[in-house]
Amino acid sequence: MIAFPVSDWEREKRENIEIYTGIIVTELALHNHLSHLPEEALQEFTEWCVLEQAKEAGYKLTPDRTKLNNLPTGDYIHQLVDQFMKVKPDPIRTGLAGAIAGKQADNHALSGSAAIVDFVSLYIRYLLPKEGSEQEKAEAILTQASQQQFEKLSEIAKKYDVEISS
Repeated sequence: MIAFPVSDWEREKRENIEIYTGIIVTELALHNHLSHLPEEALQEFTEWCVLEQAKEAGYKLTPDRTKLNNLPTGDYIHQLVDQFMKVKPDPIRTGLAGAIAGKQADNHALSGSAAIVDFVSLYIRYLLPKEGSEQEKAEAILTQASQQQFEKLSEIAKKYDVEISS
């Protein structure tokens, strides 16, 4: 194995990885509710996550509506998330957030659209803390993002006559 010198930039990235992976957040378990919602509610929540909440992390998606028009709800969710996942202003940060979100979503063992929505909501949540955030600040940001997601999901669920509680 060849050892390469570690630059300050690489060292900072490693420290950020430790911040992300060392965080223990009181998570409002959205995944427990996703499979109980109709596909239309999942679509609305996904749109909010990728078009609104992701902006807070600096990830702006302008969806290609020609690829979304007339798709069934499950396919629409998949296509919208696929378009969002191609927005990568910071490949290291997105890769890290994706790995953490993927592992967590796999542990939730959902299927279909609920699994996709679970992954993308976690992914966006982990994109929110900015580089160099201190652990306490990052934890506060993640907790706030989780709360925002839960509140939005609750609001959408009510429109579909589904009650969720924390």
